[in-house]
Amino acid sequence: MNMNKRFRKKIPLLLSLMTMAVLSAGCGKIPKAEDWSWVHRIDIQQGNVVTEEMLDKLKPGMEKRKVRFILGTPLIVSAFNKDRWDYVYSFQSGREEREEREQRRISLFFEGDRLHHIEGNVTSQEPAPSSGTLKLKSDRRLPTEQR
Repeated sequence: MNMNKRFRKKIPLLLSLMTMAVLSAGCGKIPKAEDWSWVHRIDIQQGNVVTEEMLDKLKPGMEKRKVRFILGTPLIVSAFNKDRWDYVYSFQSGREEREEREQRRISLFFEGDRLHHIEGNVTSQEPAPSSGTLKLKSDRRLPTEQR
């Protein structure tokens, strides 16, 4: 019983200390995760990687199934235009601080079941010096057949 009375006398002191600790914790500033240099951030790659080597294999008049074999399944097949396939790729580096996301687009146009032409950004095989990703080249079109 005597111990119980001593503990009851200390309850107000413990409650006030706990209240002060909780209130003082709310006064602190928590840094943003972007400012933590020790946090590991991964590279984020999404979509289809299409290299210039893959595009060099494409020829005018090639069938859709052969194009799909070379480039893989397109990311987007338009619901309004079945003769257009889009391959989209994006890359966000985890190492570079607040670096812009790199985005590339390749559009293939067909007439019937045959490849007609290509539009969009073409990637080369040599890696970029800093990031190790594929570099972006200028627009390129597949020559059309002379009829």
